[in-house]
Amino acid sequence: MNEKGDLVYYSLALSYGFRLSMMMHSRRQGPLPGYISLHRQGILAQRIEEAISLLEWCHLCPRACGAHRLRNQPGFCGAGRWAKVASANLHWGEEPPLVGEGGSGTIFFSHCSLRCCFCQNYPLSHLGNGRMMDAAGLARVMLGLQERGAINLNLVTASHYLPQILEALPLAIEGGLRLPLVHNCGGYESEESLRLLEGIVDIYLPDAKYGEVRWARLYSQAPDYVEVN
Repeated sequence: MNEKGDLVYYSLALSYGFRLSMMMHSRRQGPLPGYISLHRQGILAQRIEEAISLLEWCHLCPRACGAHRLRNQPGFCGAGRWAKVASANLHWGEEPPLVGEGGSGTIFFSHCSLRCCFCQNYPLSHLGNGRMMDAAGLARVMLGLQERGAINLNLVTASHYLPQILEALPLAIEGGLRLPLVHNCGGYESEESLRLLEGIVDIYLPDAKYGEVRWARLYSQAPDYVEVN
């Protein structure tokens, strides 16, 4: 676009109340994330329904603990019906490709389906420190990170909140969300959950914590971790 065209673009952005920085950032990203196409096709809405159904007698993760999370009964992970967020900030300590120039828009979720005794985020994963959020609140967090210049949304330990994250996505999309999603997890996922994320998540960043069953059982209370991972 030439100088005159940029000026017109700038004027239009102001007239419609958009943040210029947000729009220019979106232009730099290139292709839109897959979840936007799925939203337009109505597929995302179907995925949301499927994901929420997993919360009834919960079998979202490989533990399949059977908690009725739709009635806010906590599962083995400690989570109930609503997402709980411990923090949301630009993170500069991730792998360089995830940080880029703007930082990784990292959302740390509370609780976890693993019980790693060595967890560096113990107050979050074990004690559940954080703040409850509905879909609208989580969407605002996502959009806030984009406005601050994040180059992606880095969802840390979010496996047990997959339905809640998917619920928030349409609201965030309508608000202008255009960032790729990073699924930053402990590597303890069910096949059903991963299928629901197909075409929605752009980058998978799983752990591979163990190579032997005995250590997974002892340190994370997950004897099936090696097989699942």
